[in-house]
Amino acid sequence: MKILITGGAGYIGSVVSEQLHQLGHQLIIIDDLRDGKKAALMPDTLFFESNYGEEQILDQIFSVHQIELVIHLAASANVPDSVIHPLNYYENNVSGTITLLNKMEKYGVKKIIFSSTAAVYGNPQFSPITELHPLVPVNPYGWSKLFDEQIIQDCVHSFGLQYFIFRYFCAAGATATHGESRPCESHLIPLAIDTAIGAREQLFVYGNNFDTQDGTGVRDYIHVSDIANAHLLAMEAPIEKWNQMINLGTSKGYSVMEIIQATEKIIGKKINFSLVEKRPGDPSSLIASNEKANQIIQWQPTFSLEAIIESAYQWRSNPIY
Repeated sequence: MKILITGGAGYIGSVVSEQLHQLGHQLIIIDDLRDGKKAALMPDTLFFESNYGEEQILDQIFSVHQIELVIHLAASANVPDSVIHPLNYYENNVSGTITLLNKMEKYGVKKIIFSSTAAVYGNPQFSPITELHPLVPVNPYGWSKLFDEQIIQDCVHSFGLQYFIFRYFCAAGATATHGESRPCESHLIPLAIDTAIGAREQLFVYGNNFDTQDGTGVRDYIHVSDIANAHLLAMEAPIEKWNQMINLGTSKGYSVMEIIQATEKIIGKKINFSLVEKRPGDPSSLIASNEKANQIIQWQPTFSLEAIIESAYQWRSNPIY
C-alpha cells in the first residue's frame, strides 16, 4: 500500500513508519523537521521536507503517487505552549488539516488515520475515560484537535471520507532504533531520565495540589510501539469498522511522583526535583478506557510501565540520533 505519513520523522511517526516499512508498505513522508529528525527516516522512503499544509507540495505528492491512505500525525502538540501561543496551534493543526483534507478530496483519497489526543476530554468527569465522555478541552491544543475531529467527521458526508481517530493518552518509551529526540523536551519520562543520568540539573514538578492520591498530576502512559500497532490493526479492519473515535491508553494511571519513584528504581539513582506552580491548561488526571479499542480493532497494550521506562532509559543513554 502507498501511504502518506505527515510527521513521519517525528517520535510517533518514526515508529509507525518503522512497523509499516517492515511490512513492505511504500511510504511517502512529509515533515518540516520542527521536532522530527531526518536521521529517524526509514530507508527507501520518499521524503518531503515541508509543512504538511503546503499546497504545492501536497499537489506534487498526490498527483504523482497513488496514495491509498493518509496517516496524519503532524501537529503542534505542547499544551502549555498552546496556552501562550494559541493562534499557532489553530493555524498549524486546524488550517493545515483543512488544506490536507481538501487535497485528499481533490485527488480521491478517502482513508485517513488521524492522531488526536486525550486533551479533547478536558478535566475528567469520570474515570477511566470512555469515548462517550463529554468533550470539553481546557487548552487550545485540545480544542484544535477537537475541531479537527469534527471537520474529519463532516468530510464523511461531503466526499465519503473514511477515518479512524485515535485519541492518544501519554506516548512514552522507545524502540531499539527510535525514541524521543526533540530540541526542547517537555515530556515527563524523558525529563526524569535525563535528570537521573545527569543530562539536566533538576526536574520540575508542576503542581502538588491536584485532586489525586498524592496531589501530583496523573497520566496514562502507553508505549509508542503499542500506539504504532494500533495503526496496523486499523488498516486491516474491514470497512464497516471504520469511522470510529478510539482511545489508546492502558486504563492505568500513574502520578508524577510515582513516575519519579519508578524511574529512580530502574536507574538506581535519585532524581533532583523541585515543586513549582501548576501550569495553566493541565487536567488533574487522564486515564483511558481501552475497551472500545479492543472491541473494534482487537487492540490492547502489551508494555508495562517498567518496560516503558526501561526502553526510554536505554534509548536516552545511547541515542542513535
